[in-house]
Amino acid sequence: MREIAHRPEPRPVADDKKPPRKPNAKRPAPYRTGAGARARARGPRTRPPRPDLDDVVVLYGWHPVTEALRNDAREIRRLLATENAARRLAEELPDVAASPQIVRPGEIDALVGPDAVHQGLYAEAEPLEGYDLDTLPDDALVLALDQITDPHNVGAIVRTAAAFGVTAIVTTARHSPAATGVLAKSASGGLEHVPFVVVRNLGDALDRLGERGFLRIGLDSEGDETFESLPARRPALLVLGAEGKGLRVRTRSLCDVVARLDMAGAIKSLNVSNAAAIALYALTRRL
Repeated sequence: MREIAHRPEPRPVADDKKPPRKPNAKRPAPYRTGAGARARARGPRTRPPRPDLDDVVVLYGWHPVTEALRNDAREIRRLLATENAARRLAEELPDVAASPQIVRPGEIDALVGPDAVHQGLYAEAEPLEGYDLDTLPDDALVLALDQITDPHNVGAIVRTAAAFGVTAIVTTARHSPAATGVLAKSASGGLEHVPFVVVRNLGDALDRLGERGFLRIGLDSEGDETFESLPARRPALLVLGAEGKGLRVRTRSLCDVVARLDMAGAIKSLNVSNAAAIALYALTRRL
């Protein structure tokens, strides 16, 4: 008898069409990894509001806070410290008038941000009283900042200015960082020694200081003069231009002289805070 091979029954053909979605059905959220997903999981990060120039000044970090505590003219509204920082504060500044409120490090993190290096100290203080354009002394050495917006750069300039005995820093109410927070930390206590003169219009301020007899020196990598050839005298005003942009046209036109720093290397321009340090060294040697 001939053997008949077994043939499997044909399988039903699958329907190519997908079943219709329910009207209110939600698609499952895609699985995400990385910093962006972790940030979304944590929710929006809250940042402390920036104080106004005429409002509270925020100081954090060892040098900014301790210099403020040493300054009799600085009124401290609030002082927070971790246990370790308070212990060190009592050892190094036993006569400090303000008593710190002991807090955990995370409480200061919440005020200044998790990436800020506060070293266990945080203070809120009153702004310092300083000069205005008419009360600057006749032998003053002044810096003017032409729309320098980076608070780290401005803070480094303030620290350098304090080291070279600068009388004051002229800056504008707009297009400049407030003298608080990151700027104060970068200044490392320099804010207690170099006051800010905040003006509405820098060009008008340069005009008024020129009428008072200030020698207005613009700093530019393509300046016509060198600092060695300057007719240095007091009162003097050194004008620094913004990062990348340099001096604005009107600012440059109001300078009595525009000077450069001669450098032997291939790069002829520097970060504005570094250039300010070298220029102040060259200028104060002649003054």
